[in-house]
Formats: sequence, structure tokens, C-alpha cells
Amino acid sequence: VDVFQAWCGPCKTVVDLFRKIRNEVGSDILHFAVAEVDSIDALEKYRGKCEPVFLFYAGGELVAVVRGANAPLLQKTILEQL
Repeated sequence: VDVFQAWCGPCKTVVDLFRKIRNEVGSDILHFAVAEVDSIDALEKYRGKCEPVFLFYAGGELVAVVRGANAPLLQKTILEQL
């Protein structure tokens, strides 16, 4: 989940990376979403941050968090979680 604030929008710099990985591993096992922290109370702790935050869930549980648009770390985390 790409967690963002309305004033800065979703992190567009990693959209291509997400598409590439999803095409490689298949769309059945990997899903991406965006969530605006200002409209979701459960994400309140991520408000007021200027860096993007990426939350990784498996089986309904939070399993990893990546802060910042670090493409190599995002790719590594996605592949490790799969």
C-alpha cells in the first residue's frame, strides 16, 4: 500500500517499478493499492510525514514497512515477502 497525504499525492516514481514486478511475478499473487492518510483514521500515525511510506500486508497482517522511495529496497522487500 502506497500511503500518501493529499497535498503530495501517491508516489509516482515507483509506479513503473510496481508494474514491472507485477508483470514478472503475476497479478494473482501481488496487489498494489494507494491510501490517503488524511481520510483513513487507521493510518493517522503516518500523517505529517513528507516521505512516502509503503506498507506490506500478507494474510491481513502488516509484515513490512519501507519509508522513502528507495526502488532497490522496495523491490527487495516485495520479492522477499512473496
